Amino acid sequence: MDIMIAVQDACVSGQWLTAIILSLCCFLPSCLPAGQTVDYSSVESVVSRQGDTALLRCYLLDGLSKGAWLNRSSIIFAGNDKWSVDPRVSIVSSVGDKHEYSLQIQKVDVSDDGQYTCSIQSERNQRPKLLNLIVKVPPKIYDISSDITVNEGSNVSLICTASGKPEPTISWRHITPLGRKYDSGEYLNITGITRDQAGDYECSALNDIASPDTKTVKVTVNFPPSIHEMKSHGVGLGRTALLRCEAAAVPSPAFEWYKGEKRIIKGQGIDIKSLSSRSVLTVTNMTEDRYGNYTCVASNKLGTANASVPLIPPNTAPYGSTGSAHIPLACRYLVLALSSFISVY
Repeated sequence: MDIMIAVQDACVSGQWLTAIILSLCCFLPSCLPAGQTVDYSSVESVVSRQGDTALLRCYLLDGLSKGAWLNRSSIIFAGNDKWSVDPRVSIVSSVGDKHEYSLQIQKVDVSDDGQYTCSIQSERNQRPKLLNLIVKVPPKIYDISSDITVNEGSNVSLICTASGKPEPTISWRHITPLGRKYDSGEYLNITGITRDQAGDYECSALNDIASPDTKTVKVTVNFPPSIHEMKSHGVGLGRTALLRCEAAAVPSPAFEWYKGEKRIIKGQGIDIKSLSSRSVLTVTNMTEDRYGNYTCVASNKLGTANASVPLIPPNTAPYGSTGSAHIPLACRYLVLALSSFISVY
């Protein structure tokens, strides 16, 4: 017997449930007669975000019509009879519109993605409504490189992977005042890294669903010490002298002080205080034997740097005070010579 005739007979006899089930078979590819297809040209798309409630709207023709919901090859509802065991699905009927027969899916997930059919059955005709549920997923970074420590000049490769629907775009940014951005992609490759390129690198995953998901990787660049400042102030006898040494290095350097070839240690009016990048040598109650050349040595596991500075009495000319006396005398001789030369001509 033709399936459409069976549907009509069921409707006439008032067997609505049978008619609905037979009607649903009309939309199952396995139940369609040879050569017959369902028209999918008017499929309505419904977009929902993962975790939200999706509402697939459908309306009955009149108060005598019956409806059913089908997902792929599974019957969800036949009339008000629930066939699905999924507790998240339910039928929604509007208070002001008794003909509404919409399907609601709570906490929608990607597994709910796909085509749904609302079959409307009446004595006159049957009318299917096809809806395509598209579940979009916010971006989520699920794997990123661990913090890394390298020596200056090394090559660095960082990776960041993320999921989402649509597939998110991944970009990298060096978190500095300039905020340099790099080409998009999962991998960030830095060739011959320098100390200026140390710091935090932010991976950002973005699609059109939500704000970007971000995570950071800390890159530490080791380099040997370099002393960029040495200062001393001339001080008189009995006063306190300060010598300061500033060095840049990663890891932080260890400092040593020398006077001539002899290493200086704390005690007997001498104090040494070293922080991460600075060392201060304090000499109290200055005496003649403590004037001289002082050397600061900064070292870490990658190398050593040193710089020297003289500690001298105040107002002392390094090359003696007689050097300046020759200048005015020479000027007088020059003036006399020029005068004689002019008078001749």
